[in-house]
Amino acid sequence: MTDSDWPHAVAASFASRFDGPPDGVAGAPGRVNLIGEHTDYNEGFVLPMAIDRRVLAAYRPRRDRQLHVHAVSFGESVELGLDGLGRRRTSGWARYVAGVAWALERAGYRLFGADLLLHSTVPRGAGLSSSAALELAVARALCAASRWPWAPLEMARLAQRAENEYVGVACGIMDQIASALGEDGAAVLLDCRSLERRPVPLPETAAIVVMNTALRRSLTESAYNERRRACEAALAALRRLRPGLAALRDVDEPLLGEGRSICDPVVYRRAQHVVRENARPVLLAAAFAKGDLDQAGQLLDESHASLRDLYEVSCRELDQLVDLARSQEGCFGARMTGAGFGGSAIALVRVDRARDFAASVQEAYRRETGRPGTAFPCRPVGGARLLERLD
Repeated sequence: MTDSDWPHAVAASFASRFDGPPDGVAGAPGRVNLIGEHTDYNEGFVLPMAIDRRVLAAYRPRRDRQLHVHAVSFGESVELGLDGLGRRRTSGWARYVAGVAWALERAGYRLFGADLLLHSTVPRGAGLSSSAALELAVARALCAASRWPWAPLEMARLAQRAENEYVGVACGIMDQIASALGEDGAAVLLDCRSLERRPVPLPETAAIVVMNTALRRSLTESAYNERRRACEAALAALRRLRPGLAALRDVDEPLLGEGRSICDPVVYRRAQHVVRENARPVLLAAAFAKGDLDQAGQLLDESHASLRDLYEVSCRELDQLVDLARSQEGCFGARMTGAGFGGSAIALVRVDRARDFAASVQEAYRRETGRPGTAFPCRPVGGARLLERLD
Protein backbone atom coordinates (compact mmCIF):
# COMPACT_ATOMS: atom_id res chain seq x y z
CA MET A 1 0.00 0.00 0.00
CA THR A 2 1.36 3.45 -0.92
CA ASP A 3 1.56 6.51 1.34
CA SER A 4 -1.49 8.06 -0.35
CA ASP A 5 -3.58 4.92 0.21
CA TRP A 6 -3.15 4.68 3.99
CA PRO A 7 -5.33 7.65 5.07
CA HIS A 8 -8.27 6.31 3.07
CA ALA A 9 -7.79 2.81 4.49
CA VAL A 10 -7.61 4.14 8.05
CA ALA A 11 -10.69 6.32 7.49
CA ALA A 12 -12.59 3.26 6.24
CA SER A 13 -11.54 1.27 9.32
CA PHE A 14 -12.70 4.13 11.55
CA ALA A 15 -16.09 4.27 9.81
CA SER A 16 -16.56 0.55 10.34
CA ARG A 17 -15.68 0.63 14.04
CA PHE A 18 -17.30 3.93 15.03
CA ASP A 19 -20.41 3.84 12.82
CA GLY A 20 -19.55 6.77 10.62
CA PRO A 21 -16.66 8.57 8.96
CA PRO A 22 -13.97 10.49 10.85
CA ASP A 23 -13.54 14.23 10.56
CA GLY A 24 -10.00 13.61 9.36
CA VAL A 25 -6.81 11.58 9.56
CA ALA A 26 -3.62 12.86 11.19
CA GLY A 27 -0.22 11.30 10.72
CA ALA A 28 3.22 11.59 12.32
CA PRO A 29 6.41 9.91 11.10
CA GLY A 30 8.92 7.70 12.83
CA ARG A 31 12.55 8.63 12.52
CA VAL A 32 16.06 7.36 12.15
CA ASN A 33 18.84 9.24 13.84
CA LEU A 34 21.65 9.42 11.32
CA ILE A 35 24.21 10.28 13.99
CA GLY A 36 24.46 11.87 17.43
CA GLU A 37 23.31 9.05 19.71
CA HIS A 38 22.71 9.66 23.43
CA THR A 39 23.77 13.27 22.96
CA ASP A 40 20.26 14.76 23.04
CA TYR A 41 19.76 14.53 26.79
CA ASN A 42 23.27 15.95 27.21
CA GLU A 43 22.15 19.15 25.41
CA GLY A 44 24.23 18.25 22.36
CA PHE A 45 23.78 17.91 18.60
CA VAL A 46 21.82 15.26 16.72
CA LEU A 47 20.98 14.63 13.05
CA PRO A 48 17.61 12.83 12.83
CA MET A 49 15.57 12.19 9.72
CA ALA A 50 11.80 11.66 9.74
CA ILE A 51 10.98 8.64 7.58
CA ASP A 52 8.11 7.45 5.41
CA ARG A 53 6.70 5.12 8.10
CA ARG A 54 3.94 6.70 10.18
CA VAL A 55 1.39 6.42 12.93
CA LEU A 56 -2.01 7.49 11.61
CA ALA A 57 -4.86 8.69 13.80
CA ALA A 58 -8.40 9.00 12.43
CA TYR A 59 -10.45 11.24 14.70
CA ARG A 60 -13.93 12.60 15.33
CA PRO A 61 -14.94 14.81 18.29
CA ARG A 62 -17.44 13.60 20.87
CA ARG A 63 -19.98 15.58 22.92
CA ASP A 64 -18.57 14.28 26.21
CA ARG A 65 -15.11 14.30 27.83
CA GLN A 66 -14.29 10.73 26.87
CA LEU A 67 -11.61 9.35 24.56
CA HIS A 68 -12.66 6.11 22.88
CA VAL A 69 -9.52 4.73 21.25
CA HIS A 70 -8.92 1.63 19.12
CA ALA A 71 -5.38 0.59 18.15
CA VAL A 72 -5.50 -1.57 15.02
CA SER A 73 -1.93 -2.82 15.42
CA PHE A 74 -2.72 -4.25 18.87
CA GLY A 75 -6.35 -5.20 18.29
CA GLU A 76 -7.22 -3.38 21.53
CA SER A 77 -9.56 -0.60 22.62
CA VAL A 78 -9.57 1.68 25.66
CA GLU A 79 -11.87 4.36 27.06
CA LEU A 80 -10.23 7.26 28.90
CA GLY A 81 -11.93 10.02 30.85
CA LEU A 82 -10.21 13.35 30.28
CA ASP A 83 -11.06 14.39 33.85
CA GLY A 84 -9.29 11.42 35.44
CA LEU A 85 -6.01 11.17 33.56
CA GLY A 86 -3.85 11.97 36.58
CA ARG A 87 -4.64 8.57 38.03
CA ARG A 88 -2.39 6.83 35.50
CA ARG A 89 -4.45 3.68 35.31
CA THR A 90 -3.44 2.94 31.75
CA SER A 91 -0.70 0.60 30.55
CA GLY A 92 1.04 -0.34 27.31
CA TRP A 93 0.32 1.79 24.24
CA ALA A 94 -2.60 3.53 26.00
CA ARG A 95 -0.15 5.27 28.37
CA TYR A 96 1.10 7.36 25.45
CA VAL A 97 -2.40 8.39 24.41
CA ALA A 98 -3.37 9.26 27.98
CA GLY A 99 -0.04 11.01 28.57
CA VAL A 100 -0.45 13.28 25.55
CA ALA A 101 -3.99 14.24 26.56
CA TRP A 102 -2.76 14.83 30.12
CA ALA A 103 0.12 17.05 28.95
CA LEU A 104 -2.15 19.08 26.65
CA GLU A 105 -4.71 19.63 29.40
CA ARG A 106 -2.01 20.59 31.92
CA ALA A 107 -0.72 23.17 29.41
CA GLY A 108 -4.15 24.79 29.11
CA TYR A 109 -5.48 23.03 26.03
CA ARG A 110 -9.04 22.17 27.04
CA LEU A 111 -9.93 19.14 24.93
CA PHE A 112 -13.13 17.75 23.52
CA GLY A 113 -13.68 14.06 23.86
CA ALA A 114 -12.90 12.13 20.69
CA ASP A 115 -13.16 8.80 18.95
CA LEU A 116 -9.71 7.78 17.71
CA LEU A 117 -8.55 4.92 15.55
CA LEU A 118 -4.79 4.38 15.44
CA HIS A 119 -2.75 2.47 12.89
CA SER A 120 1.04 2.28 12.64
CA THR A 121 3.41 1.44 9.82
CA VAL A 122 6.40 2.15 12.11
CA PRO A 123 7.86 -1.15 13.36
CA ARG A 124 7.48 -1.32 17.15
CA GLY A 125 10.56 -1.72 19.35
CA ALA A 126 12.84 -1.18 16.36
CA GLY A 127 14.53 2.04 17.49
CA LEU A 128 12.53 4.07 14.94
CA SER A 129 10.66 6.11 17.55
CA SER A 130 7.22 4.58 17.20
CA SER A 131 6.39 6.11 20.60
CA ALA A 132 7.10 9.71 19.50
CA ALA A 133 5.19 9.09 16.27
CA LEU A 134 2.22 7.87 18.32
CA GLU A 135 2.45 10.89 20.63
CA LEU A 136 2.55 13.41 17.80
CA ALA A 137 -0.17 11.71 15.76
CA VAL A 138 -2.45 11.73 18.80
CA ALA A 139 -1.55 15.36 19.59
CA ARG A 140 -2.28 16.39 15.99
CA ALA A 141 -5.61 14.57 16.00
CA LEU A 142 -6.70 15.95 19.40
CA CYS A 143 -5.79 19.50 18.40
CA ALA A 144 -7.80 19.16 15.20
CA ALA A 145 -10.77 17.57 16.98
CA SER A 146 -10.74 20.33 19.63
CA ARG A 147 -10.15 23.15 17.13
CA TRP A 148 -6.80 24.18 18.55
CA PRO A 149 -4.19 25.65 16.14
CA TRP A 150 -1.19 23.43 15.51
CA ALA A 151 2.09 24.63 17.04
CA PRO A 152 4.63 21.90 16.19
CA LEU A 153 7.50 22.96 18.45
CA GLU A 154 5.23 23.40 21.47
CA MET A 155 3.56 20.07 20.75
CA ALA A 156 6.97 18.36 20.54
CA ARG A 157 7.76 19.74 24.00
CA LEU A 158 4.42 18.57 25.41
CA ALA A 159 4.87 15.12 23.87
CA GLN A 160 8.28 14.88 25.54
CA ARG A 161 6.69 15.93 28.82
CA ALA A 162 4.10 13.17 28.42
CA GLU A 163 6.85 10.58 27.95
CA ASN A 164 9.03 11.92 30.78
CA GLU A 165 6.40 12.57 33.43
CA TYR A 166 3.50 10.30 32.53
CA VAL A 167 5.06 7.27 30.83
CA GLY A 168 8.25 7.46 32.89
CA VAL A 169 10.95 7.42 30.19
CA ALA A 170 13.67 10.05 30.67
CA CYS A 171 14.04 10.72 26.94
CA GLY A 172 15.45 13.85 25.34
CA ILE A 173 13.46 15.88 22.86
CA MET A 174 15.08 14.68 19.63
CA ASP A 175 12.45 12.08 18.72
CA GLN A 176 9.52 14.43 19.23
CA ILE A 177 11.23 17.25 17.29
CA ALA A 178 11.95 14.91 14.38
CA SER A 179 8.36 13.65 14.29
CA ALA A 180 6.83 17.12 14.65
CA LEU A 181 9.24 19.13 12.49
CA GLY A 182 10.76 16.73 9.98
CA GLU A 183 11.71 18.14 6.58
CA ASP A 184 10.79 16.70 3.19
CA GLY A 185 14.00 15.57 1.48
CA ALA A 186 16.32 16.40 4.38
CA ALA A 187 17.56 15.38 7.78
CA VAL A 188 17.49 18.04 10.51
CA LEU A 189 20.62 19.18 12.35
CA LEU A 190 19.27 19.96 15.82
CA ASP A 191 20.93 21.76 18.70
CA CYS A 192 19.20 20.13 21.67
CA ARG A 193 20.02 23.08 23.94
CA SER A 194 18.70 26.00 21.89
CA LEU A 195 16.42 23.84 19.69
CA GLU A 196 17.84 25.69 16.69
CA ARG A 197 17.69 23.48 13.63
CA ARG A 198 18.55 23.53 9.96
CA PRO A 199 17.75 21.13 7.14
CA VAL A 200 20.54 18.92 5.83
CA PRO A 201 19.58 17.56 2.40
CA LEU A 202 20.53 13.97 1.73
CA PRO A 203 22.86 13.77 -1.30
CA GLU A 204 21.02 12.61 -4.41
CA THR A 205 23.52 9.77 -4.88
CA ALA A 206 22.90 8.34 -1.40
CA ALA A 207 20.15 6.41 0.34
CA ILE A 208 19.54 5.34 3.92
CA VAL A 209 18.60 1.71 4.50
CA VAL A 210 17.03 0.67 7.81
CA MET A 211 17.98 -2.82 9.02
CA ASN A 212 15.77 -4.18 11.81
CA THR A 213 17.22 -6.91 14.05
CA ALA A 214 13.71 -8.12 14.99
CA LEU A 215 15.03 -7.94 18.56
CA ARG A 216 12.60 -5.71 20.41
CA ARG A 217 13.66 -3.39 23.15
CA SER A 218 11.69 -1.27 25.58
CA LEU A 219 13.29 1.88 26.92
CA THR A 220 11.55 1.56 30.27
CA GLU A 221 12.98 -1.96 30.64
CA SER A 222 16.44 -1.27 29.22
CA ALA A 223 19.54 0.37 30.62
CA TYR A 224 18.63 3.70 29.01
CA ASN A 225 17.95 5.45 32.30
CA GLU A 226 21.12 3.92 33.74
CA ARG A 227 23.19 5.48 30.95
CA ARG A 228 21.58 8.82 31.61
CA ARG A 229 22.49 8.58 35.28
CA ALA A 230 26.10 7.83 34.28
CA CYS A 231 26.19 11.05 32.26
CA GLU A 232 24.88 12.98 35.25
CA ALA A 233 27.56 11.41 37.44
CA ALA A 234 30.29 12.37 34.95
CA LEU A 235 29.01 15.94 34.84
CA ALA A 236 28.95 16.15 38.64
CA ALA A 237 32.57 14.94 38.83
CA LEU A 238 33.78 17.34 36.13
CA ARG A 239 32.09 20.28 37.86
CA ARG A 240 34.71 19.85 40.57
CA LEU A 241 37.21 21.02 37.95
CA ARG A 242 34.96 23.54 36.20
CA PRO A 243 31.97 24.55 38.34
CA GLY A 244 30.12 26.37 35.54
CA LEU A 245 29.50 23.32 33.35
CA ALA A 246 25.86 23.07 32.30
CA ALA A 247 25.97 19.72 30.46
CA LEU A 248 28.37 17.20 28.92
CA ARG A 249 27.89 19.14 25.69
CA ASP A 250 30.24 21.75 27.22
CA VAL A 251 33.06 19.25 27.87
CA ASP A 252 35.95 18.88 25.42
CA GLU A 253 38.53 16.09 25.23
CA PRO A 254 41.25 17.92 27.26
CA LEU A 255 38.85 18.64 30.14
CA LEU A 256 37.56 15.08 30.05
CA GLY A 257 41.13 13.81 30.21
CA GLU A 258 41.78 16.00 33.27
CA GLY A 259 38.80 14.42 34.98
CA ARG A 260 39.70 10.82 34.33
CA SER A 261 41.18 10.27 37.78
CA ILE A 262 38.06 11.54 39.56
CA CYS A 263 35.52 9.62 37.47
CA ASP A 264 34.47 6.04 37.93
CA PRO A 265 35.99 4.12 34.96
CA VAL A 266 32.57 3.13 33.57
CA VAL A 267 31.23 6.65 33.97
CA TYR A 268 34.33 7.98 32.21
CA ARG A 269 33.76 5.72 29.20
CA ARG A 270 30.16 6.86 28.94
CA ALA A 271 31.25 10.51 28.97
CA GLN A 272 34.00 9.79 26.43
CA HIS A 273 31.39 8.53 23.99
CA VAL A 274 29.17 11.58 24.48
CA VAL A 275 32.01 14.09 24.04
CA ARG A 276 33.23 12.46 20.81
CA GLU A 277 29.78 11.70 19.43
CA ASN A 278 28.64 15.27 19.94
CA ALA A 279 31.06 16.44 17.23
CA ARG A 280 29.82 13.97 14.62
CA PRO A 281 26.44 15.47 13.59
CA VAL A 282 28.05 18.72 12.42
CA LEU A 283 30.80 16.76 10.65
CA LEU A 284 28.27 14.51 8.90
CA ALA A 285 26.23 17.52 7.78
CA ALA A 286 29.40 19.01 6.27
CA ALA A 287 30.25 15.73 4.53
CA PHE A 288 26.75 15.58 3.01
CA ALA A 289 27.05 19.18 1.83
CA LYS A 290 30.29 18.28 0.01
CA GLY A 291 28.88 15.02 -1.31
CA ASP A 292 31.73 13.18 0.44
CA LEU A 293 30.04 9.85 1.11
CA ASP A 294 33.28 8.10 2.05
CA GLN A 295 33.82 10.54 4.92
CA ALA A 296 30.16 10.26 5.86
CA GLY A 297 30.43 6.48 6.00
CA GLN A 298 33.56 6.66 8.14
CA LEU A 299 31.69 8.82 10.66
CA LEU A 300 28.90 6.24 10.86
CA ASP A 301 31.45 3.49 11.43
CA GLU A 302 33.18 5.47 14.20
CA SER A 303 29.86 6.16 15.87
CA HIS A 304 28.96 2.47 15.97
CA ALA A 305 32.33 1.52 17.44
CA SER A 306 31.88 4.14 20.16
CA LEU A 307 28.35 3.00 21.00
CA ARG A 308 29.53 -0.62 21.11
CA ASP A 309 32.74 -0.17 23.09
CA LEU A 310 32.33 3.00 25.20
CA TYR A 311 28.59 3.36 25.76
CA GLU A 312 27.98 -0.39 25.55
CA VAL A 313 24.49 -0.21 24.10
CA SER A 314 24.97 -2.41 21.07
CA CYS A 315 24.33 -6.16 21.01
CA ARG A 316 25.45 -9.17 19.01
CA GLU A 317 22.61 -8.87 16.49
CA LEU A 318 23.23 -5.17 15.84
CA ASP A 319 26.95 -5.84 15.38
CA GLN A 320 26.13 -8.66 12.96
CA LEU A 321 23.88 -6.41 10.90
CA VAL A 322 26.49 -3.66 10.75
CA ASP A 323 29.20 -6.13 9.67
CA LEU A 324 26.90 -7.65 7.03
CA ALA A 325 26.07 -4.20 5.70
CA ARG A 326 29.71 -3.20 5.39
CA SER A 327 30.45 -6.35 3.39
CA GLN A 328 27.89 -5.43 0.70
CA GLU A 329 28.70 -3.60 -2.51
CA GLY A 330 27.76 0.07 -2.45
CA CYS A 331 27.83 0.52 1.35
CA PHE A 332 29.77 3.52 2.66
CA GLY A 333 29.22 2.88 6.36
CA ALA A 334 26.75 1.57 8.92
CA ARG A 335 25.86 1.89 12.58
CA MET A 336 23.17 1.10 15.12
CA THR A 337 20.51 3.78 15.50
CA GLY A 338 18.29 4.59 18.44
CA ALA A 339 18.94 3.90 22.08
CA GLY A 340 20.31 0.41 21.47
CA PHE A 341 19.75 -2.90 23.27
CA GLY A 342 18.18 -4.25 20.06
CA GLY A 343 16.18 -2.35 17.48
CA SER A 344 17.71 -1.24 14.19
CA ALA A 345 20.87 -0.25 12.39
CA ILE A 346 21.20 2.02 9.37
CA ALA A 347 23.48 1.94 6.36
CA LEU A 348 24.51 4.70 3.99
CA VAL A 349 24.50 3.21 0.49
CA ARG A 350 24.59 4.20 -3.16
CA VAL A 351 21.07 5.09 -4.19
CA ASP A 352 21.16 2.76 -7.21
CA ARG A 353 22.07 -0.17 -4.93
CA ALA A 354 19.57 0.51 -2.15
CA ARG A 355 16.93 -2.11 -2.94
CA ASP A 356 19.39 -4.88 -3.86
CA PHE A 357 21.44 -4.01 -0.77
CA ALA A 358 18.38 -4.27 1.49
CA ALA A 359 17.38 -7.64 0.04
CA SER A 360 20.92 -9.05 0.36
CA VAL A 361 21.39 -7.91 3.97
CA GLN A 362 17.97 -9.18 4.99
CA GLU A 363 18.63 -12.61 3.49
CA ALA A 364 22.12 -12.87 5.00
CA TYR A 365 20.94 -11.80 8.45
CA ARG A 366 18.09 -14.31 8.46
CA ARG A 367 20.45 -17.05 7.33
CA GLU A 368 23.05 -16.28 9.99
CA THR A 369 20.75 -15.66 12.95
CA GLY A 370 17.48 -17.42 12.20
CA ARG A 371 15.69 -14.17 13.10
CA PRO A 372 13.06 -12.62 10.80
CA GLY A 373 14.96 -9.36 10.42
CA THR A 374 13.94 -6.88 7.75
CA ALA A 375 15.69 -4.20 5.74
CA PHE A 376 14.17 -1.40 3.68
CA PRO A 377 15.22 1.89 2.09
CA CYS A 378 13.57 4.97 3.55
CA ARG A 379 13.24 8.58 2.50
CA PRO A 380 13.09 11.83 4.51
CA VAL A 381 9.58 13.26 4.95
CA GLY A 382 7.87 16.18 6.65
CA GLY A 383 6.58 16.17 10.22
CA ALA A 384 3.16 15.64 11.80
CA ARG A 385 0.28 16.90 9.71
CA LEU A 386 -3.31 16.35 8.68
CA LEU A 387 -3.14 13.81 5.88
CA GLU A 388 -6.87 13.88 5.17
CA ARG A 389 -9.61 16.29 6.19
CA LEU A 390 -13.13 15.06 5.61
CA ASP A 391 -15.19 17.93 7.05
